[in-house]
Amino acid sequence: MLTSLAALLAFVALGVPLLMYLLQDRLLFFPQPLGAAARAAIGRQFPFAREVFVRGDSGERLQAWYVPGGPRKPLVIYFGGNAEEVSGMLEDAHTRVPGLGWLLVSYRGYGGSEGKPSEAAITADALRWHAYAVEDLGATEVIAFGRSLGSGAAVFLASQRPLKAVVLVTPFDSLVEVAAHHYPLLPVRALLRHPFDSVSRAPGISAPLLCVAATRDDVIPPVHAHRLYEAWGGPKRWLLLEEAGHNTTDSHPLFWQNVTDFLVNNHP
Repeated sequence: MLTSLAALLAFVALGVPLLMYLLQDRLLFFPQPLGAAARAAIGRQFPFAREVFVRGDSGERLQAWYVPGGPRKPLVIYFGGNAEEVSGMLEDAHTRVPGLGWLLVSYRGYGGSEGKPSEAAITADALRWHAYAVEDLGATEVIAFGRSLGSGAAVFLASQRPLKAVVLVTPFDSLVEVAAHHYPLLPVRALLRHPFDSVSRAPGISAPLLCVAATRDDVIPPVHAHRLYEAWGGPKRWLLLEEAGHNTTDSHPLFWQNVTDFLVNNHP
């Protein structure tokens, strides 16, 4: 009996962390692929937007939705959540801040983008989309807008390229810290392949920040957003949405009011 118990404990101690390590991509990324017919239907529904493409480092075709803005207006590069199909932002991109351009990025495996998502791919592609925005779309000013997982991409981009401003919605300090919150008995610091260590990059960023958190966020508790906000090197504004959850920020009456004001004025 003691031998069996010892074997069971050994399995739990070693097997569970190993299983989590092997399955972590499935727990973190929830790709939302769209075929050509579905994307064509979206194009007909939103004729003001068009699909644009770049190539990844191994030739993967990467897709985004482009909503043109007015002349000499900033372009917003939007990075969505881990289960988000970004075409759902097209109507807001078109109506909330007239004149602003938008580039809604599909991660690898999402939308019309080929390949598999990872931190390395998402951050490298953020630089590709920024280069496309500047070189091909003629953007002279770029704003990064990151939601949840996308906050990691937005913070990385802000640490590597000069940006006019950054909007982060339900962001995290690092995925290691969030994972440690949810799995306190697991050695997540040793297991996680996609740490997205935003808090270590934040002090070196000078772009103005709007940081939006939700009091009832049980996916990324607001303490993680606040740690990132406190570490931010540039001017910043904190917005805590009372009674909002991780996926209900946009319906809060203060959300678009503050986001729109920040996108127009770009200062806290």
